[in-house]
Amino acid sequence: MRGRVHQVSVSNGGVPKMPVPRAAVSATGLSGDAQNDTKHHGGPERAVCLFSLDVIERLRGEGHPIAPGSVGENLTITGIDWSTVAPGGRFEFEGGVVLEVSTYTKPCSTIRDSFAGLEFKRILQDAHPGESRVYTRVITPGPIAPGAWVTYRAPATTP
Repeated sequence: MRGRVHQVSVSNGGVPKMPVPRAAVSATGLSGDAQNDTKHHGGPERAVCLFSLDVIERLRGEGHPIAPGSVGENLTITGIDWSTVAPGGRFEFEGGVVLEVSTYTKPCSTIRDSFAGLEFKRILQDAHPGESRVYTRVITPGPIAPGAWVTYRAPATTP
């Protein structure tokens, strides 16, 4: 399944994360990005956070004031069927970066302003499957920029 990078976002800590023209991806995340709460965010298993522009647009249609970067994702992706994204799946980016989904994120109250009625749990995987952000580990580091092609490979299923 193929899509594109819509936005690359970083912050000095917290949300929103703001768009940048490019970033270097390393084992610990994107250059120029920081987290306020390193107990729950960041580190090698949560190095890069990804979310779907298509899900963001559906949420906007429900009346939520969400925007790319407002819920803390580093990469906003378009064109991938987000309901197929799961731990073990891999995102392979034009230019060589490879990220592997480690886990679904657990939304916290710091992103509440992106939701009508402050309902930040609207993107909780258990309550709304296929509409969660995901954390990834870095398999292959390198540069990444908006417009880059990305291929998603779902995890292998076991019989």
